[in-house]
Amino acid sequence: MSTPSTHSSPNTLPSSTRPVRPELASLLRGLKPGQRIRVTQAVRVGSSAKWSTTIEGVFRTVNFLATGLATDRVPEDDIIVVSVHFTKDNGELSSITLDENSRVEVVS
Repeated sequence: MSTPSTHSSPNTLPSSTRPVRPELASLLRGLKPGQRIRVTQAVRVGSSAKWSTTIEGVFRTVNFLATGLATDRVPEDDIIVVSVHFTKDNGELSSITLDENSRVEVVS
């Protein structure tokens, strides 16, 4: 099994944990720097509490974050997550990693 690259093909976004939903992958591939986006994620606290949080900003780029342990392990142990980079309204450069509960929308 090969290590996922940091470059996506036109039809896929790499992830060793679970694939990005097709509609989200399509939206992410179509985003252009400067577009305004809204990201909503479900946040879980403990075993039962859960709420949604939303942030808006100006899209900068999408790339992939390889996470893992600080020990030398096989590449298949790495977890690759999609990371969306944007600028908040207050000028702060920010990024967020996406999971199966993430929603990204283009804001007109």
